[in-house]
Amino acid sequence: MFFDGYGYHGTSFEQTYRCYPASFIEKPQLESGDKIIMPPSALDRLASLHIDYPMLFELRNAAAERVSHCGVLEFIAEEGMIYMPYWMMENMLLQEGDVVRVKNVTLPKGTYVKLQPHTKDFLDISNPKAILETTLRNFSCLTTGDSIMVAYNNKKYYIDIVESKPANAISIIETDCEVDFAPPLDYKEPERPVAPRSAGKAPEADKEAPAETEPKFNPFTGSGRRLDGKPLNYQPPPVSSSGSKDKNPAAQNVNSQPSTASSSQSNAPQTQGKLVFGSNPNRGKETGKATEAKAKQEPPKEKEEDKFQPFTGKKYSLRG
Repeated sequence: MFFDGYGYHGTSFEQTYRCYPASFIEKPQLESGDKIIMPPSALDRLASLHIDYPMLFELRNAAAERVSHCGVLEFIAEEGMIYMPYWMMENMLLQEGDVVRVKNVTLPKGTYVKLQPHTKDFLDISNPKAILETTLRNFSCLTTGDSIMVAYNNKKYYIDIVESKPANAISIIETDCEVDFAPPLDYKEPERPVAPRSAGKAPEADKEAPAETEPKFNPFTGSGRRLDGKPLNYQPPPVSSSGSKDKNPAAQNVNSQPSTASSSQSNAPQTQGKLVFGSNPNRGKETGKATEAKAKQEPPKEKEEDKFQPFTGKKYSLRG
């Protein structure tokens, strides 16, 4: 006999019970897992059948068309009644005393499960992986679409089963299962700041701006000052970037003058009977005349402005 893809060996167990929360029999430990408490008659019936262990069951609420899966903890409930965790009753939309159908089932061992917390608070726990592993030890199976409850530090965290492999319902007893997490339901991605763009020709202006020539660095463009505080008689001319270009013709003129002078000197006649160092024998006479002319043009030093003379004050004697 097959049902929803799962095989039942031999004569299957199927029974209808009224469900109540675990708090009715003072079994609060049921809330931390997925196991239910069944009556002793169910154990007698299951023992006579050829079923697979551990015992797993399918719970079906026909009125709300909800299906889930669970294990069994004890067989001590009253006849016709079962006790189950309250979070499981909420998943199946069951109220106290509602009718639920219980059927034994064999589930494949899970290899992959994807979980999604309801809130971001679960990720703020110091070690959520260790807490989840400890909690899932009390579970025997997981069903896609269910929401399990994880209790930690006096707070309840609800987690949805988004996906499971190789089937929609899997057994997690003695198996290596890969666990993946989806973003929490209340998670919002941070908004990326968008740079405001002005309308019109603003982008074109930004592209044209780098094309402008940048001012070049001109060294030694400052002005000098005297130590005695007197004003300068000579003001340096402003240096421009075009100054370097203007210097080239002057340099060429200076270089051209010696070449012409040397050519003229080489053509001058030389006197015989004397040793001449250089090409111009009359050079000494010309230089002497030039120095005398410069000396006459220089003004006497007495007419210059009075210079700053240190240590020119009066002296005083300590004796009076």
